[in-house]
Amino acid sequence: MTRCSDSDEQSEDNAERPNKYQKKRSKGGKHVSFPPDEQIVSGFAEHRDAERAGESCITLTEVMLAYQQSCSRHQVQPTESILQQLQQGVCVGGSVGCLDLRGERLDQRSCEALEVVLKSLHFDFINLQAAQLEENGASSLLDMISYYESTTYLDISDNIRMGTSAWRALAHLIKQSVRLSRLDVCNVSMVDYPAQSLSKALLTSRLTVLHLHNAQLSGLPLYALVGALRTNRALKELHLSNNLLNSYQDALQLGDLLRYNTTLHTLELSNNAVADAGLEELCDGLSRQTEGLRVLLLRNNRITERGMEHLAKALPVLKVLQVLDLGENLLGNEGILVIREPLMVNGSVLQLGLAQTNLTCEGAVALAEFLAENRHLQRLDLRQNQVRLGGLMALSLALRINRSLACLDVDPTPPQEQDQFLTETQTRLQSEIAQRCLANAGRLEPSET
Repeated sequence: MTRCSDSDEQSEDNAERPNKYQKKRSKGGKHVSFPPDEQIVSGFAEHRDAERAGESCITLTEVMLAYQQSCSRHQVQPTESILQQLQQGVCVGGSVGCLDLRGERLDQRSCEALEVVLKSLHFDFINLQAAQLEENGASSLLDMISYYESTTYLDISDNIRMGTSAWRALAHLIKQSVRLSRLDVCNVSMVDYPAQSLSKALLTSRLTVLHLHNAQLSGLPLYALVGALRTNRALKELHLSNNLLNSYQDALQLGDLLRYNTTLHTLELSNNAVADAGLEELCDGLSRQTEGLRVLLLRNNRITERGMEHLAKALPVLKVLQVLDLGENLLGNEGILVIREPLMVNGSVLQLGLAQTNLTCEGAVALAEFLAENRHLQRLDLRQNQVRLGGLMALSLALRINRSLACLDVDPTPPQEQDQFLTETQTRLQSEIAQRCLANAGRLEPSET
């Protein structure tokens, strides 16, 4: 296990790493020195914007030639995909849409050669997914992206050999960048030092979107992450699918996050094991919010009809939550019956996902009763359920009364082994449902749809 104290990390962050970077640059005849952190925060972005503005007349062809010369100096072959992107790209005021290096093998010299590109251009998105980054190359590349404020969206997923110094460089980027707004770090292990460094960086980060899918966050890593996010006021979206999050310690941490953080708008927890007990913790946190979470995605979390009892208690008091996805959970008709009346009095939920939740016509009839009373829900997803003629009839009748539902997703009528009349009737009912939803959509304000 690799650990370092706060003082050690700070000294490495502000002294050792920039000195190493300065030493590397001096080999190429350049001299790059990092300003103090407080100067970076207050004036660095403006300085870099002014520098790029002075070079705004530079063309992509000139950048491409400079990159080829840089590769020659570093004794490495130019990456063909980079040349193609510079050749075919469109540059507007020094800004380019994307630098896609996904799947490319970027060793240290290849990373060093990229500096002239990162210095000259700003990218909306830099994709380094599965770029086989190793510790030294990744550290240098992240230092450059940080120093030159090269992107607003960075994806470094699927790089499993970055090492401690690269994670330290990433933490520095997260803390200091005023432009980076979205970061994807998926399919890597966030155990021990990576989790610690990322969590500390998030205390002062300006990130608004963070994707950490399949990052082994269960246990202490999630504890550290939630500890930082309890006071974070910048992050708006947190995506944590496929992390084996459990219904005990992990759910307690997530409940605390919802109790104390009021600026997070989206929380994705799909493909975990939150289960019924974990849903109780989440519902308790949601019930206390008067502002905050608007989107909660809980697909495939081993939730059953028992979990709906906890949701039933929370639904009548929810004031903020607008999107709730419970798809791929075994709720059954019993679960829908439990939340039917609470849904009727809920005034916040606008989109409800119930795809593949083991519903039949009985559950669809219960939802139809809710739709006849509800005046807020705008989208309902019932795909991959056994909703047939009786359920479709009830839903169609409910939509004669309902004026808010603009989209009701149901499966197309499958080929029937029974008579043609049944197939034609179901198809007609689905058409009527679609037409009534379309009419409702026309009544909604554009901002609502």
